[in-house]
Amino acid sequence: MEQAQRRKYLIEYLLAEQNAQADIPDDEYAQKGLLRALFNVREPKEASEEFLRVQDEYLREELRLKGITDIADLSPVQPDLYLWRGDITTLRCDGIVNAANSRMLGCFCPNHGCIDNAIHTFAGVQLRCECSDIMKTQGHDEPTGGAKITKAYNLPCKYVLHTVGPIVYGKLAEKHERLLESCYLSCLSLADKNGLDSLAFCCISTGEFRFPHERAAEIAVCSVREYKRETGSKIKVIFNVFKEQDHDIYARLLGANN
Repeated sequence: MEQAQRRKYLIEYLLAEQNAQADIPDDEYAQKGLLRALFNVREPKEASEEFLRVQDEYLREELRLKGITDIADLSPVQPDLYLWRGDITTLRCDGIVNAANSRMLGCFCPNHGCIDNAIHTFAGVQLRCECSDIMKTQGHDEPTGGAKITKAYNLPCKYVLHTVGPIVYGKLAEKHERLLESCYLSCLSLADKNGLDSLAFCCISTGEFRFPHERAAEIAVCSVREYKRETGSKIKVIFNVFKEQDHDIYARLLGANN
């Protein structure tokens, strides 16, 4: 089955699942947008083995076409610390960090540009189902500053660590800084507990949650350094950025321009 055929099959399956009707556009880009939107709004529930097989084939081929960046091909800017600008869903390392919301089920807004949306889209529907199982067992929303770990499914990494960053309403306060620090420490502790050798952090809370970029980066770098110093952890940490603004900030903090 070719990629276009897989995409059409997945769209038709998801539409039928919702008892919905829609004209499937001829344009490849529009088809991809429709498929992503259908993934995004799908509630966590079982899917047929055939659907999962086709979905996995489709997502893995999309990943191959985008290209994978392996941590082995990156150079540290400091011992065990890396700075990389790119799409975290194409990064091969042991774990990546997802900036989640308190429901921990991913972003349900069709084609939203947040990292939560991207990770759930390209991991596949299995990720939302696993997150749902975790939250049902927990019985309450995930507290800010905590973290959970799941499989990564169709992503090139092995695991996804989901953490809920602080939302900044108005002026930045000390409690926001403490909670953001907790996100980094919770993820690092969870990664070490599960035997991960490498972990990539996104810029937690700096998007929709409005944490100031400069201060967020300072807390990120300081938290990682402090954790490694206090625990003796050998985990490799990648600071993953997407915007040029964040790359410049982290490069200065890490001395990557020296």
